[in-house]
Amino acid sequence: MSEQTIRTLLRNDDQSAAQKIGFLLLNDFSMLAFSAAIEPLRQANRQSNKELFDWVIASVDGNPSKASNGVIISCDGASDILQNCRMVFVCAGVNVRANTDKSVLNMVRRLDRNGAVIGAICTGTYVMAAAGLLEGRRCTIHWENIDGLAEEFPELEITNDLFEVDGTRVTCSGGTAALDMMLNLITQTHGSQLAAEVSDQFIHDRIREPTDHQRMELRSRIGVSHPKLLAVVKTMEDNLEEPLAQTSIARITNLSTRQLERLFRKYLNTTPTRYYLNLRLARARHLLRQTSMSILSVALACGFVSASHFSKCYRECYGRTPRAERAPN
Repeated sequence: MSEQTIRTLLRNDDQSAAQKIGFLLLNDFSMLAFSAAIEPLRQANRQSNKELFDWVIASVDGNPSKASNGVIISCDGASDILQNCRMVFVCAGVNVRANTDKSVLNMVRRLDRNGAVIGAICTGTYVMAAAGLLEGRRCTIHWENIDGLAEEFPELEITNDLFEVDGTRVTCSGGTAALDMMLNLITQTHGSQLAAEVSDQFIHDRIREPTDHQRMELRSRIGVSHPKLLAVVKTMEDNLEEPLAQTSIARITNLSTRQLERLFRKYLNTTPTRYYLNLRLARARHLLRQTSMSILSVALACGFVSASHFSKCYRECYGRTPRAERAPN
């Protein structure tokens, strides 16, 4: 994200006026991601003793919006109060598809036509994609939702970066990445010293770059540092749609099948076959929850040869069928 790009996005004819940023909250939005986006703006004003930023919070109908953790946030009004914002972020979270209807899509398109820079936080990227605002643009979304977004919108260029700025489109993966996005925004518009002061206030010791990856390193995620085992797990994660035979994985990672078995028993207390199956089922669970793909399509996308075999494995792992997983609560 270049300095010129972000300054252009937040251009302000009246340099003495605060830069106005809007937040459109959909129900079940991520409280952490929203807070991480709005708090740096408040702290920037406090640290500088100036009204550098102003913000408004809207919901679809102007009523309070409920976060995924159950906390209810009062809003300043409905979408019409966003008309004067230079930048508007769509904030979403779980159940984004259920909370995105034609009125939401039309609202976002209207803001775009009126000249606002449209951004998304967490699964708000899905809303932008459904509204047709991400064609030919790079974008990102929370890592848990990447597979689902790619399946539903195969033409999109989706990255695993913390956040993306491509033209007048800004997408953020959510969580604490929203903090880094806003700190980068503050850096480009008001200088690195102010951004560092804001970061220090939040006990955030490093402002991450947009190209930093979302997920922890594999060794941190699985709590293992054995290089051979890490290589095996990465090979599995990279081959979920067309699973490799255990002998092939052993050959690729320069291990014997017996060594492979011993490593998984010693460090992960399971077998390679079971671990690999659980990875595929976890991906299937994400797709069931986040897309409208048929159960057979989900099964095939996760390396199962039939819907019946997939359902049997899924029920054994999660205690419910794929159909029950998708059924409304």
